[in-house]
Amino acid sequence: MKKIILPVDFSDSSNKLVDYAINFAKDINAEIHLIHVAATDIGFVIGDMGFQYFPEVEENEIKYELKELNKLQERIVAQGVTCNHILKQGIAGDTILEFADAQNADYIVVGSHGRSGVYDVFIGSLTKEITKKSKIPVLVVPCHDEE
Repeated sequence: MKKIILPVDFSDSSNKLVDYAINFAKDINAEIHLIHVAATDIGFVIGDMGFQYFPEVEENEIKYELKELNKLQERIVAQGVTCNHILKQGIAGDTILEFADAQNADYIVVGSHGRSGVYDVFIGSLTKEITKKSKIPVLVVPCHDEE
């Protein structure tokens, strides 16, 4: 069975991306491996006293993200597609590519928000990074709103 890596960030566009991945998985008889990469600095706050770490903030955020992953997994399985999920902390692009390699994945399905130019210079594009570095096919799904 083929394996699809599906990075999700729980944004509004994730629904469109998940729908596409479900249909693609059905078409090629594949299973979906959801991955969410959490920021490594969850719980750190900078204030008058400098950097402070609040473990309860990190714990609550991780619990929320795991709950969202479980909901997505249930939605995918309900459509008849085998699915599992993982939450990792790290640098998103590298973590996703390492996970795809470890899973011997056949595809990575990512979304494109349709932003470019100055946005990419200052924020960067995870999709661009993955497509440049990936050793396996990357399917880019346009997830921006149609105007």
